[in-house]
Amino acid sequence: MKVVVTGATGLIGSALVPVLLERGDEVVVLTRDAARAKAKLGVTAVTADLESPGAWTDTLAGATAIIHLAGEPVAAKRWDSRQKQIVRDSRVEATRTLVEQIAKLPEASRPRTLISASGTDYYPFALSGPFDDDEVTERDPAGDSFLARVCRDWEAEANEAKAAGLRVATMRTGMVLARGGALVKMTTPFKFFVGGKLGNGKQWVSWIHLDDAVAAYATAVHDDRYAGAINLVTDSVRNRELATAIGKATGRPSLIPVPGLALKLAVGELAPYILQGRRVVPKRLRDLGFTFKHRELEAAVRDAM
Repeated sequence: MKVVVTGATGLIGSALVPVLLERGDEVVVLTRDAARAKAKLGVTAVTADLESPGAWTDTLAGATAIIHLAGEPVAAKRWDSRQKQIVRDSRVEATRTLVEQIAKLPEASRPRTLISASGTDYYPFALSGPFDDDEVTERDPAGDSFLARVCRDWEAEANEAKAAGLRVATMRTGMVLARGGALVKMTTPFKFFVGGKLGNGKQWVSWIHLDDAVAAYATAVHDDRYAGAINLVTDSVRNRELATAIGKATGRPSLIPVPGLALKLAVGELAPYILQGRRVVPKRLRDLGFTFKHRELEAAVRDAM
């Protein structure tokens, strides 16, 4: 089974590729830095700017599935109009180009499946109050924040592949617990005994351990039931519960909150995404009978660290 992976050197991709190789899949990665990707992952790597057609499109022919993880990290830089455009284009425009190139392939050589990343930021912030307890499932509508619009348009471009005969799954991913990403940024203050909840700590945080995220992607390659939107989360907890779990895992107190105003000054437009939340639940994964390896928050944080 030939699987083409974009964003393969990122948090999920770098853990997913070895799993695919171990089960015997042929993996080809599309990346901006082919030499780095080949050295890191030990697979065939092809240089690609996914926002523009090029020689990389030849690698799509004959693939069984495409796992599309590429996208500018949301919190890589402080947001301004240019950075927001980069975040959007690296998802929406890149996906549009990818799907257009798939559709141009002869039908017999087109991939059968497109599994595209998305995010739980697709959903609105809590609606009936600052910290809504209502569970959010895949049937809930998109929000109107910047990232919600990005996720909505990102998924819309991925779903265009259905017209070319592909099965499409969009993985609305929550906070991934791993030795990298958001967890590293959150644990650093604890190491200096200044860790704690963000704002009042009541906001919901949707999380999943890296192992479970990888397992879901790997399963989606060959399980035709994985189609449409899928909430890639294990559970949602209050931010204060996450802070407590990190404190226990690091052996540090979680007593010093970060005031909302300080957070707004530090991260600007990103602050509402941290200070507000939504209680996302994995309804589709439950219906599919997906088995989570890491269900308990504190144990998952410890393992990830």
